[in-house]
Amino acid sequence: MKLNKTYIMLTILILTIEILIATYLKTGLIRHTFGDFLATILLYSIVRSFIKVNALKLGVSVLIFSFSIEFIQLLNILDLLNIQNKIIRIILGTSFQFSDLMAYTLGIITIVIVDLKILKNEQHKTTHI
Repeated sequence: MKLNKTYIMLTILILTIEILIATYLKTGLIRHTFGDFLATILLYSIVRSFIKVNALKLGVSVLIFSFSIEFIQLLNILDLLNIQNKIIRIILGTSFQFSDLMAYTLGIITIVIVDLKILKNEQHKTTHI
């Protein structure tokens, strides 16, 4: 297993931004929509930090995972199971929003395009050395 330094740095950067958003912004577009956009990119970059995997397959997998979490919110599972842990509630969320699905989708589209561009540039560099 070879660590991908680019994605490790991206993971650290996005995690820092997400923590700042969660800490200092309680409402609004940045907290709710941009945070969800970044969350899918964060999940994608965590996996890519450790595993070289097809960008499209990983993107679809992260999107399915993100949608699953959102549908758990729709079913109100945390309340049904009486889970009151603040950190779990922040990570999993507590309310379904259709706009979250859009934010997840846009996040995945963005990171897959970026990843494919990075891979293309890496391949171009290795063939021209």
